Amino acid sequence: MSPTEAPNAAGSRPAPESNPGAAGPHPVTLTTSDGGLLTFDCAPGLSVLEAAAEAGAALPASCRQGTCGSCHASVTGGAYELGPHSEQALPARDRERDGVLLCRTFPRGPLTAALPYERSRILYGGVPVREATVTAVEPLAPETVRLELRLDDPDCQFDPGQFMELRLPGSEVKRAYSPANTGNWEGRLEFYVRLREGGHFSSYLAHRARPGDRLTVHGPQGAFGLHETGLRPRWFVAGGTGLAPLLAMVRRMAEWQEPQPARLFLGVNESQDVFGLDELAAVAAELPGFRYEVRVWRPGPGWSGPTGTPAEPLAAALPELAGTAPDLYVCGPPPMVDAVLRAATTAGVPPEQIHRERFLAT
Repeated sequence: MSPTEAPNAAGSRPAPESNPGAAGPHPVTLTTSDGGLLTFDCAPGLSVLEAAAEAGAALPASCRQGTCGSCHASVTGGAYELGPHSEQALPARDRERDGVLLCRTFPRGPLTAALPYERSRILYGGVPVREATVTAVEPLAPETVRLELRLDDPDCQFDPGQFMELRLPGSEVKRAYSPANTGNWEGRLEFYVRLREGGHFSSYLAHRARPGDRLTVHGPQGAFGLHETGLRPRWFVAGGTGLAPLLAMVRRMAEWQEPQPARLFLGVNESQDVFGLDELAAVAAELPGFRYEVRVWRPGPGWSGPTGTPAEPLAAALPELAGTAPDLYVCGPPPMVDAVLRAATTAGVPPEQIHRERFLAT
């Protein structure tokens, strides 16, 4: 996961005419998916995200500029203004249902909102900050690198699906990436990073990164992750390096020998972009009932496997479950995520069973 795009959209739910531009502070009440309540006052000029932080509660967020979508929530009552943001981070259809980005939400009176995660994802006391050493930088594909870090603190516990923000020495710029491994007591973090031309962190990985380098790690953070829903099937759909958090999830299932039937659909642009096959095969060897499939959108002459996008086999497979819709976990670029959402909606998968994480290019 790595947020970047400049904000380009705005929306609002206007304050009542009898109280236009009401001065704050305004009371805000946030409700988590497991019924937890967080209440605080939001001073004039502060976003809900900033006001929560001032109250000592770090809500899941990454870019804090309206570009990544990590701080998504749904307003359930009250007036607010929604500042400039990326259309991909908050599509129009979400805005129409009072979906907001809390980093761009400014109350204009008492405000209530529903958070799409449990209270355990709120960090009280701030985001953990630790130092780490680069232990490996390995090419996986022409534009994909595997980065491995070792934290100075061996306590490396996190939920699969969460992300870490990485910062280079002497820089204040941070980039967010989701670990592909699971929590451990060795301090080990593994990331899959797609290199972007001119990208701040991509340029470092492509030209300067060496084992022994020091990085600062902010996290874990984020609300994306597995939900406990009994024995309902879990299906995973990844685009490119969106595989990382989903691989962490199925690796966790294998470690704990969780019983839910699981399938993973991975899509890449070209055959040279394929990676992660050994890791997926290792999960399949350890986790009964796990299947995976890799598709290439623009196959070259050396590719003999399935072609197309991962949304296509998903759409074909969903009717096979005969009314038992799976829990879907989706991570990748916005066009792929949107295609998966369309396929799932057409197949009748309830919205509350679709968990997604979009990422934008750095």
